[in-house]
Amino acid sequence: MKNIFSRYTRKQILSGAAVFLIVALVLNVSYYLVFPNVSKLRKTNPKKTSFMEYREKEWRKQGKKRRIQHAWVPLSRISPYVVKAVIIAEDDKFWSHEGFDFEAMKKALAKDIKKRSFKAGGSTISQQLAKNLYLTPSRNPLRKIKEAILTWRIENNLSKRRILELYLNFAEWGEGIFGIGVAAHRYYGKPASELGPMEAAKLVTVLPNPRRWSPTGTSSYVENRAERIYQIMVMRGIVIEEFEDVMSEPQVETKTEAPEGAETPEKKEKPEAAEKTETKETPPPVKTEESAKPPEKK
Repeated sequence: MKNIFSRYTRKQILSGAAVFLIVALVLNVSYYLVFPNVSKLRKTNPKKTSFMEYREKEWRKQGKKRRIQHAWVPLSRISPYVVKAVIIAEDDKFWSHEGFDFEAMKKALAKDIKKRSFKAGGSTISQQLAKNLYLTPSRNPLRKIKEAILTWRIENNLSKRRILELYLNFAEWGEGIFGIGVAAHRYYGKPASELGPMEAAKLVTVLPNPRRWSPTGTSSYVENRAERIYQIMVMRGIVIEEFEDVMSEPQVETKTEAPEGAETPEKKEKPEAAEKTETKETPPPVKTEESAKPPEKK
């Protein structure tokens, strides 16, 4: 009797714990259906993201004294080559999908099954933005569910242009380097607006693992993939190689020649003052004593 009672009690405890765990998971995931306030991102740029905070905690645990390097750059001041290159490299269907590229996800899942791992590849730019802003780089199914909910909300609240602007400003580009503005200065010593097509191709190539690869390094992977992205830009007419060659030539200072016969500012003389003709008035005759006397009568 006691054994039956104890077994029954164990089943109750286990089933109760299972129910509690399921409810807790549902509540945890449901939180992201309402919070955080995604619509706020339409006009407000976040100061710090969840991903940045994750890196800071990681450094503290490792005893490293590092600081986040970040500077906001409007999309209008980011080289169009960077915009085109990142879409080619990370999300070629960005403009047409609603946050998810199901074909890419199927391919990534097939690779994971084959390798018996869970790398969860095939993420779109919108999914990566959701992770960067609100989540961590942990690879587990629960995080992917939260990411999916946030991605859906981001796509329904923000324009594609705004999503791209936020992504480029908060993507990780190296140890403590966040955003294209800092990355452009760090690797190429120039503002994001002046990045060329090959520089853009190398920068987006390292996005999958920015702490392992460097845009200016000697990795054969970076070189080959950047070249492939560059050639796609050429094929699509984004880059015209002849134009790039001409524009990269050093500029020579030139002077504008004056037309033949024309007076240059140095040769111009001041107009002579017009001659003034003085008119002398004839003074009235001076009366003498003799002329004042009346004529004598004859």
